[in-house]
Order: sequence, then C-alpha cells, then structure tokens
Amino acid sequence: MSDTLDDTTHDGLGRLRDELRSRDAAWSAAASSGAPLEEVLEYWSDDAVVVPPGMDEVRGKDALRAYVTASTAIPGFRISWETGDIELSDDGSMAWIRGTNRVEMTGEDGTPVVMEGRVLTTWRREGGTWRCTNDIWNAGG
Repeated sequence: MSDTLDDTTHDGLGRLRDELRSRDAAWSAAASSGAPLEEVLEYWSDDAVVVPPGMDEVRGKDALRAYVTASTAIPGFRISWETGDIELSDDGSMAWIRGTNRVEMTGEDGTPVVMEGRVLTTWRREGGTWRCTNDIWNAGG
C-alpha cells in the first residue's frame, strides 16, 4: 500500500491532518496515563530520533525503550502534550507538528517540579499509519 495520498485535494489533506491530530492526542493520553511501555513506543518509527533538552540524542526503538523506562521510573513522572499546528507534505506522506508539552516529577527535596516547553515532531506514514520519526522539545513557551 502506498503511503502517499491518492486524494491530495484540500479535503484529502484535511482528513490526513485530522487523522494525525487524533493519533498525536491518543499518544499523549497513553504516555500521560502510564500505558504499557510497548503501547507508548508504538507511535515512534523504528528509526526514530528523540532529542530531549540537555541530553544526547536517543536513536531507535531499543534506545527509546531504555529512555522511556528510565523516565517513567522517576518519582512523580508524568508527560503530556498538546498538538498545535500541523503541516503536511504535498503528497500527504510526511507531516510536522508544533505544539507544547508539560513534564512533571518530584524533585529530590520532595517538591513538585513542572517543566513546560515547546515541541516539534516529524511524522511519516508507514503502511497507512502515522509514526513519529523525530521528536525534539525545549523549555519555555
């Protein structure tokens, strides 16, 4: 099955944009609710690259598995995000999302720590399913 859209009209691209917005929202809900690890990982492509603020790149599913496992082991850890603007390639095979995120955890002194930031993700349609290929965020808003 081709991952390009047969109907690249305004309506066809609008449907893809809505599909991606729903998928990104479902991913945020899964990540913030403590869904099983493999369910959260399913949204990234096998070759995904994640660039957390102040850290080295995390490349590929095995590294992402270790990164998510370590993150969720942090006391009070919770992450969520809001989908913002979505741009699509002309053929509907790639997309870019700009949005905001929120990371919460418990600090070493027991007080809550909240970090809000901006996020930019790149998505690719694989077998008719959107998968995140690049995921980068920073502090601030």
